[in-house]
Amino acid sequence: MENTPESRPDVLDVGRAMQRFGIIDYIMFAFMLGICLIVGLFFGLFKKNKNSQEYLVGSRNMPVIPIAMSLIATWVSGISLLGIPTEIYVYGIQYAYIIIGFLVTTFIFKSIYLPVFQGLKLTSTYEYHQLRFDKKVRLFGSVLFTIGMIAWLPLVIYVPALAFNQVTGVNVHLTTPAVCIICIIYTSLGGLKGVVWTDVIQIAIMFGAILLVVIKGTIDLGGIGIVLERNWNSDRIEGPNFDPNPMSRHTIWALVLGGGAYTLHSAGVNQNMVQRYLALPTLNDSKKALWIFFIGISAIVIFCSYCGMLIYATYYKCDPLTTMLAREKDQLLPLLVMEILGDVPGLPGLFVAGIFSAALSSLSTGLNAMAAVVLEDFYKPFFKTKLTEKRTYLLMKMTVLITGTICVGLVFVVEKLGPVLQLTMSIGAIANGPSLGLFTMGILLPWINAKGALVGGMSSLVVMSWLCLSSQSLISSGDLTFPEKAVSTGGCHYHFTPKYSNRGFKSIINLTEVTHTDEKYMIYRLSYLWYCLIGTIVAMVVGLLVSFITKPMNPREIDPRLLAPFIRNLINSKTDPQTMENVAENVQKLNGQTNDNLQLKTLEEQSVYEVNESIKNNGDLK
Repeated sequence: MENTPESRPDVLDVGRAMQRFGIIDYIMFAFMLGICLIVGLFFGLFKKNKNSQEYLVGSRNMPVIPIAMSLIATWVSGISLLGIPTEIYVYGIQYAYIIIGFLVTTFIFKSIYLPVFQGLKLTSTYEYHQLRFDKKVRLFGSVLFTIGMIAWLPLVIYVPALAFNQVTGVNVHLTTPAVCIICIIYTSLGGLKGVVWTDVIQIAIMFGAILLVVIKGTIDLGGIGIVLERNWNSDRIEGPNFDPNPMSRHTIWALVLGGGAYTLHSAGVNQNMVQRYLALPTLNDSKKALWIFFIGISAIVIFCSYCGMLIYATYYKCDPLTTMLAREKDQLLPLLVMEILGDVPGLPGLFVAGIFSAALSSLSTGLNAMAAVVLEDFYKPFFKTKLTEKRTYLLMKMTVLITGTICVGLVFVVEKLGPVLQLTMSIGAIANGPSLGLFTMGILLPWINAKGALVGGMSSLVVMSWLCLSSQSLISSGDLTFPEKAVSTGGCHYHFTPKYSNRGFKSIINLTEVTHTDEKYMIYRLSYLWYCLIGTIVAMVVGLLVSFITKPMNPREIDPRLLAPFIRNLINSKTDPQTMENVAENVQKLNGQTNDNLQLKTLEEQSVYEVNESIKNNGDLK
């Protein structure tokens, strides 16, 4: 029969026909959620945490491999699994060069930040701010973390629900509460150990799902050569962009420097991640986990980028965004999955399980970290009453419950804000830039005092809130867009109404010219990758100026343990022993309050030895 316009199906009929999520797929999906719940019940009911230290940092004796897997699972989330393929399909391969930024960040964190955190053996990274500055800076740092979590977790919940909606048609607002409830249960019951071992299971499902899509999709198209050829012809495959213009959305400079700064916060100084590094017994173990983490996230970016090329190679003659076969950009990968795996019962279920695994691992980590911050930074420093272990558990579990409930409610907001990958880095920079600035000031700039740190952090928060919210508002309203790669609808076999026809675009085939050039919008066209670095620099510059105006710190009066190893050597500290004893006493007191006295004996034993060694070795603490 001739394929005449009258005989072609409608795009809505095609979309419904692709929603072949059968009973076996639901069983696969439910099986994954069931495993997560069982792990939480196991650690919560049969291997109960003996104290808050075991709940929050696993008694600091966790094995390297599970922690490394948990780091990967925490960082990845469904945002990466769906967002990166969308990024490659719409804008091309440039984003994949962020791996270079990952490598730079790994070296920086390993050499500068990690030795400080591991040496102090803190439960909350924001305790560092009180040791280095004062209680006000610590509170501000914890508030920044809370803002960041409340902004990030709704995105984490929303993304897998979006995938589930594409393959089943189930409304996202029915999916998010159910899945979040399961996550809240196993996080509140199992503590860090339950979360880590669940992450190990989830990362296996996650990698399995992505590999399945890569292998099956490549075979169906006729081999990797076809995939590369079609993407090469559409200019999606290209070398690094060395354009120095900061308005260019993706350049090698923005990816390495700006993306590196974002990664340094999200994968480095963030409580979510540091809590895992500190669950390991030694610094060497933490470094091993860090390198495994780098390899893992680099592999994820490579595979997800290839998935983006697979999407284009599959739909290169019929763009599903223009035809609205996929109603949201971040539904492209689920659409591809149903295209290539929909006929095999169970495989779509495995893919959706992988996406939800990524989301649940990030969500459970965020909830567990929020419990730690509320206990250590919001309760203990301001309330003199010592909590019993029973009341401590109750506080942490209520924190998990309340945070999860708030984030489910905020899903209604984030679904209106555009593609999730850029949105995550843009909104996240509001808190991440000032937060990274605070840690970097403390560790690298020994002259900065508490006033400088607080004013610098607040100034950065104001600047980043204005920049990030304004630009994201313009993007979500359509007043600000960025050049996209060319697409085609010439080979579509179904009826559709072009998505952009009602917005007056000259062409639905080539969207590369749809870019706002009004001067009043120019500052907001700054690449989102620079946001976190800008926030960090603003905090450090203002902090340094205010400190020198008020009264800078004497570097030799600061405990070397609070500074980066190479800064200790540069200062050539001849610290007065009495000053060191006073600082050591403060560290002991803080740890006694926040770590249930578990670290007190250790710090007492270390203090005399480390003071003497620091004088002998010019402050280079082992």
